Amino acid sequence: MPQRQAVTTRRNPPGWPSSPRCASGEVIVHLLAGLTVPRSPSSPAGIYGRPVSDGRRPCEQDGTMGKPTSIPLTGAQYEISAGGYRAIITELGAGLRQLIYREQPVISDYGPDELPPAAAGQLLAPWPNRVDGGRYSFAGMDCQLDLSEPAQGNAIHGLTRWAGWQAERRDADRVLLRHVLHGRSGYPFCLDLTAEYLLSAGEGLRVTITARNAGSRPAPYGTGSHPYLTAGTPGIDECELELPASRWLPAGPRGIPVTAPQDVASTQYDFRAARAIGSARLDHAFTGLARDAGGRAWARLSTDGRQVSFWAGQGYLWLQVFTGDPLDPPHRRRALAVEPMTCPPNAFVTGQDLITLDPGSSTQHAWGIQVHQS
Repeated sequence: MPQRQAVTTRRNPPGWPSSPRCASGEVIVHLLAGLTVPRSPSSPAGIYGRPVSDGRRPCEQDGTMGKPTSIPLTGAQYEISAGGYRAIITELGAGLRQLIYREQPVISDYGPDELPPAAAGQLLAPWPNRVDGGRYSFAGMDCQLDLSEPAQGNAIHGLTRWAGWQAERRDADRVLLRHVLHGRSGYPFCLDLTAEYLLSAGEGLRVTITARNAGSRPAPYGTGSHPYLTAGTPGIDECELELPASRWLPAGPRGIPVTAPQDVASTQYDFRAARAIGSARLDHAFTGLARDAGGRAWARLSTDGRQVSFWAGQGYLWLQVFTGDPLDPPHRRRALAVEPMTCPPNAFVTGQDLITLDPGSSTQHAWGIQVHQS
């Protein structure tokens, strides 16, 4: 696909203090000093529950019994809306915390002061899913990633989902967040990443992820996202699933593929024609995706009167589908994760569908969600 140049504009907050202290003497870094991100009309309270232009800093008193203002665990909350849609995107990881249509949830959401449960709504880069043992070789280098899934001995879901992302643009219906992933042990490369969330009355949510190699050497790259879809039912068993995939990827107990993709025909993994999920247990990567004339692959979760349609654009060659069976009771089989991925699990090791970004080059991928309701 054609390469596109990522946004590279930097903004330094004005009035950065040389020795910031609050009244109690506590030393802090004023990350929000002078922040001038415009507020959405639908979110008059600003990103931390008060106007961002009031001149106060996070450690200053809020006027109620002298209690300092706290910052949510997920950082700034960017609310956007259009038509019957409303979404909240977080500073932490550029994650999708909430998506609502006509006041009904479309994804499994969580509170601003909670960490995303089971990776809910998280953006995954520079790889989705798992790397076996965190070990891989690239361009003659042997690399060892931190084991972020220690129980299974894997590196999982990339390096940016717990990082702070900065707002580059904010309108009533969109927000563009940016993060520069500097080199680190196990990933000695530098990527300039942007994530744009856009809502429209007719098209619903569109998410566009752009990665530019800002470093001096070629870099391995893959991306994915982790929304849990809900059609408004207490669980997913009674929902119908339509999945446009002709092959599924068998994996071992640690989530690492054990063989080549297999044909879904005559197996429990064949959802090419919509059917009830029932008791099916899914935590598998699917490929061989059928696409419409515009290049989109569509997965649909339906109940009587409501259909949540998920699409993955060109370059997303895989969908990981997860029914959530091993999760804790409040989340078990409550929603269905449909995760677009540019490459399968363990791609850093196998090289399958792995993208190599040359210095200065970019790649862009898009996915989205629409709701149809009678």
